[in-house]
Amino acid sequence: MSKAISQVPFAINEPVRSYEPGSDEVKSLISTYKKMWKEKIEIPMVIGGKEITTDEKVDINSPQDHQHTVGFYHKGTMKHVDDAINSALAAKEKWNNLGWEQRAAIFLKAADLIAGPYRDRLNAATMIAQSKNVHQAEIDAACEFIDFLRFNVEFMTELYSEQPVSDTGIWNRSEYRPLEGFCFAVTPFNFTAISGNLPTCMAMMGNVVVWKPSDKQVYSAKVIMDILIEAGLPEGVINMVFTDGKETAEKVLAHPDFAGLHFTGSTKVFQSMWKMMGDNIHNYKTYPRIVGETGGKDFVIAHPSANIEAVATGLVRGAFEYQGQKCSAASRAYIPKSIWNEVKAVMEAQMKTIKMGSPEDPSNFVNAVIDKNSFEKCKGYIERAQNSKEADVIIGGKCDDSKGWFVEPTVIVTTNPKYESVCEEIFGPILSIYVFEDEDWSATLKLVDETSPYSLTGAVFAQDRYAIDEAYKALENASGNFYINDKPTGAVVGQQPFGGARASGTNDKAGSKMNLLRWVSVRSIKETFVSPKDYKYPYLG
Repeated sequence: MSKAISQVPFAINEPVRSYEPGSDEVKSLISTYKKMWKEKIEIPMVIGGKEITTDEKVDINSPQDHQHTVGFYHKGTMKHVDDAINSALAAKEKWNNLGWEQRAAIFLKAADLIAGPYRDRLNAATMIAQSKNVHQAEIDAACEFIDFLRFNVEFMTELYSEQPVSDTGIWNRSEYRPLEGFCFAVTPFNFTAISGNLPTCMAMMGNVVVWKPSDKQVYSAKVIMDILIEAGLPEGVINMVFTDGKETAEKVLAHPDFAGLHFTGSTKVFQSMWKMMGDNIHNYKTYPRIVGETGGKDFVIAHPSANIEAVATGLVRGAFEYQGQKCSAASRAYIPKSIWNEVKAVMEAQMKTIKMGSPEDPSNFVNAVIDKNSFEKCKGYIERAQNSKEADVIIGGKCDDSKGWFVEPTVIVTTNPKYESVCEEIFGPILSIYVFEDEDWSATLKLVDETSPYSLTGAVFAQDRYAIDEAYKALENASGNFYINDKPTGAVVGQQPFGGARASGTNDKAGSKMNLLRWVSVRSIKETFVSPKDYKYPYLG
């Protein structure tokens, strides 16, 4: 054990590379992309530190060219889930007994590996298999994941240092133990950083983990695991499986040693898993911790005093970066009639310049949606809007699956504030707009609050401070992350802790100390230096 109270390096947000045309950094990244594009990668599961292969090989195809096979991964069975659980539990005692400084060093090294030698590779894997452009890959796979690792180490030390007061003759201490059992991380396709953060933040606090990444994110998940192994993560601490989602959940959530779920994905899946835990509650050794970040139907509302260019830019960036496949993406907007024509004109002018295509070309702002199901879903919403008497597609609307899953950035204007595309989560590059009468500002705030079951992100644009304050209060429960005069996306670790409530999750704020507190079990210790020798208190005389 350490004989010192160690101070970890001060965390700062990783600088985002600009990838300007012709720069060395963009040349290096695109060169790596092209090299990896030509490779045929084989991706095994990792259980107990060993690479596990199977007879069932699943092809990985790129969204921007669905005929191109990047490689394949080995799909596992429920036996592999059992093996992962057993490997995690076998590694638990030794990992728990390792000093926190030693755990911290592993994840700080992982952050430096991503910032340096693995940066291009992790970004390129995200570009190839998740269809992110150079900027979106950089802010996600590199910078946000680095930030999670470095800030979580700092948050961990802050948490451990929080101690109770002591009275005369006694010493009170708090001990932040790992959860008793193993944890389960279920991660999404859309953010490499989230996929890395969910298992690592639990492991950082001394827990052992079974990790099931999305089958659409296996490529960058493999790079993450390579980084963790090189950083010195011991065998069995994080076990990565590629197995059927429903069967895996049923297997894991029925285990008596299951201690915690860290989930990002759909609301429906999260709710079904919560029900499984309820059905199994009598089997568990301890009540499991449940943390989930799920869906969103994120809003932008503009006041008549709003800056026109700011509103238009916030909508274009907020709705169409990464093809709207962010749970925080601007999906519904409420614009006052007095400024609508000007906002529309600026949006039209900006969107005419948007290029769509493969991430291999850094000048493409929009890339492909993740798969055929997403493509067909988006196409359905667009076609129904084109045929509706309540809606009109005013910008975009074209879909092309001849090579990749490409959906043009699309703006739908509707006269019905409860039209389907205003209310339902689409997860694609489709923005629905409702134009309201200026005098209905207060009523529209109420409409924004009541339209969706979700409460993840939202934004208000206004120059009138009274209007900002009114929106701030009226929409108090409508979003977990609220933006004033900015797009409702792009939360930064350590700056805007991220998460929402209602149908959007448990609001345990990834990128903050609040989240780490969920992965420890606190023991209070009281030590009395001179113990009483008689039961009688003074009042007994």
